[in-house]
Amino acid sequence: MTTILVTGGTGTLGRLVTERLRADGHEVRVLSRRTRPYAVDLREGGAGLDAAVDGVDTVVHCASTQTGGDERAAANLIAAARRAGVNHLLYISIVGVDRVPFPYYRTKLAVEKAVEESGLGWTVLRTTQFHDLPVTLFRTLARLPVLLLPARVADQPIEVAEVADRLAELAQGEPAGRVEDMGGPQIRTLESLARSYLKATGRRRTVLQVPLFGKAYRAFREGGHLTSEHAVGKGTFEEYLARLQE
Repeated sequence: MTTILVTGGTGTLGRLVTERLRADGHEVRVLSRRTRPYAVDLREGGAGLDAAVDGVDTVVHCASTQTGGDERAAANLIAAARRAGVNHLLYISIVGVDRVPFPYYRTKLAVEKAVEESGLGWTVLRTTQFHDLPVTLFRTLARLPVLLLPARVADQPIEVAEVADRLAELAQGEPAGRVEDMGGPQIRTLESLARSYLKATGRRRTVLQVPLFGKAYRAFREGGHLTSEHAVGKGTFEEYLARLQE
């Protein structure tokens, strides 16, 4: 069995990937900013990062932040992986990063390019957003008596456990380049998802759709972040909501 490093290994996705790889008998190192023995801020790099990748065969790069620094973190990780002779770098990205001019998506696309040009064996998997993203959005918006949504935008949320299964599978295989995208089982309007959320949580809110402006909103409205041809997910949004209420 191989030694695998999972960056962001305490996060929503990384924790599940770690569990699956360990269950399959691999030695798994978890890298995060606060978890010893590999407590490393990838944006800073340094000796701790070199120690984390030393003797590692495969790196699963799940760490990400919307507060900036992902490109610098990837550059530090790639440099350390080269020094350590890592054979396989696996990166999780988002469907539509090449079609939606949203700042975070642009960053993810830049990291994809860095991975592809790293000189390492590499794999990139793009998925649609996890179920918890719209829930977090609706929970925040529902603090007001009226729930305001961007008009004519759909989403295709996917079960994070299914993505973890796929990442664990890819991590145990050979570098495969850009693999097929993964999308949730249903493309739903944000209004439909919001009403399911309100029903599941017993909240009563008026739902209003508000048109927005800009290139990113237009791309979301046109479905640039969706993948109807790869709707391979099984778990539905309602099933996720039901688990939250247990």
